[in-house]
Amino acid sequence: MDFTKAIEDNLHDHLFVSNFDRDSFKGIDLCLGIDEAGRGPVLGPMVYGALFCPIDKEKQLKEMKCADRESIFERINEENKICGFAVKSLSPNTISTGMLGRIKYNLNELSHDTAISLIDVLCNQENLNITHVYLDTVGDPHKYELKLSKRFPKLKIKVAKKADSLYPCVSAASICAKVTRDNLLKNWIFRENCSYKEYGSGYPGDPLTKKFLDSNLNNVFGFVKLVRFSWSTAGIKVKKSCVAVKWPDAFDENDDGDDEIIDCTEENDQVVTFFFNDNSKQ
Repeated sequence: MDFTKAIEDNLHDHLFVSNFDRDSFKGIDLCLGIDEAGRGPVLGPMVYGALFCPIDKEKQLKEMKCADRESIFERINEENKICGFAVKSLSPNTISTGMLGRIKYNLNELSHDTAISLIDVLCNQENLNITHVYLDTVGDPHKYELKLSKRFPKLKIKVAKKADSLYPCVSAASICAKVTRDNLLKNWIFRENCSYKEYGSGYPGDPLTKKFLDSNLNNVFGFVKLVRFSWSTAGIKVKKSCVAVKWPDAFDENDDGDDEIIDCTEENDQVVTFFFNDNSKQ
């Protein structure tokens, strides 16, 4: 699968659907597995994968035994008469913007909505009769399953912890998601000046990731777009080392906005000063 579009435009989300043989699935009941990759890292996208196959051929997915998941992913692409899949990448920018916005869009809600969008996409594909859906849980399994069942009343839905170890289609979907994330992370294009580009796995505990964060923290602009600003790992570093800013919409309603505006934190004595004056030249 060609991920060039997502690599070249890493600020936005992207959906990819595999080139499956539609005629092979006509009139056949299908099961669909959904799982994610990259929920925990402070760097890079989170990717959701959804893979379908005939219910009576799900066991064949277990037979795709290869040395590594890249090879399994290649087999999944080749076996387009047995299975098909879709993956959706969620950029660090999308994740951070949602979690830090005025109206909070937390990671669980984002995950739920992404899974729903993938079910919608594949259920609306020509010749696909998806009847069963299996998902790894995000939050409370019962509540999540009830939410999905109300949204898709005609589908038999099962949400479970560690679903990738219970259902082969979920395990295969997980591989699709992981390989996609690995590709996007490995080929990340920096649009900013970046002094240190070795970032490891992206997990907060990875020494390379830690060094990357410490080496690429700008005291005004924060981190590069590869970083999820909304993660506490990043937020603590920003609060400690970056200039504090007081935004105009947080001011007192009686403030005319003509005064010098200064704000700083105890941890950092650097100050950014803004002047808001309607008569000033832009």
